[in-house]
Amino acid sequence: MCPNPRRAAVYHRGVIAGTELGECTYSQFDGTAPTLMVPVGSTEQHGPHLPLDTDTRIATAVARSVAAGLGHLLAPAIPYGASGEHQSFPGTISIGTAALTAVLVEYARSACDWAPRLVFVNGHGGNLDALRSATATLRREGRDTGWVSVRAQEPGDSPADFHAGHTETSLLLHLCPQVVRRERYVRGNTAPLAELLPALRSGGVAAVSPSGVLGDPTTATAAAGSRIFADMVADCLRRVRQWRPGPDGMLG
Repeated sequence: MCPNPRRAAVYHRGVIAGTELGECTYSQFDGTAPTLMVPVGSTEQHGPHLPLDTDTRIATAVARSVAAGLGHLLAPAIPYGASGEHQSFPGTISIGTAALTAVLVEYARSACDWAPRLVFVNGHGGNLDALRSATATLRREGRDTGWVSVRAQEPGDSPADFHAGHTETSLLLHLCPQVVRRERYVRGNTAPLAELLPALRSGGVAAVSPSGVLGDPTTATAAAGSRIFADMVADCLRRVRQWRPGPDGMLG
């Protein structure tokens, strides 16, 4: 059941504040002008210890906190992205950059008929090209759209903590510890990205890490995840509040 709407002044009209799109009826949007927060994630391997929807979970959690803080409307997540580098691992579902770009463009064209502002909240690095291309197109068409990525690290973290390592594992220990398989932690490849790129480009993540892990989840803690998550939310909230999209729509 959708909560009763509270009102806030945006675009000279009220908005439904602190609610989730999927729980509402269309009649609750009469006379409103909501800003829509849309998490964009992926369905891809995250090592033997984290679920396939890790990126989607993180993007959704950040978007939900920001939407609540700013009185915006949270949409259901787009759970598929461009994850071709993980295709060697079962469970991965990648729709690729071209398809994701088309999805984002058509999604926003439809949503912007009733939501005058839309923010994509991205949780997967492989989606960046699609977000840049789609949002640039949408802005050229006059639609007030932007995007922000939620990736973050703690000060002092290894620069080789790229995938299913300390950061992502800590975040899930904070957000949903019941889904983390601690008994299956495997320390992955921790070489610098510059050393990994040639093999990554030719053979994907499996070529440099049989486990699919790039980083070290064995150092992860829920306390670290709480700190990282708070920083992610604060950064995203700041960017959305000040609303300074660049030419490709990325919020600065």
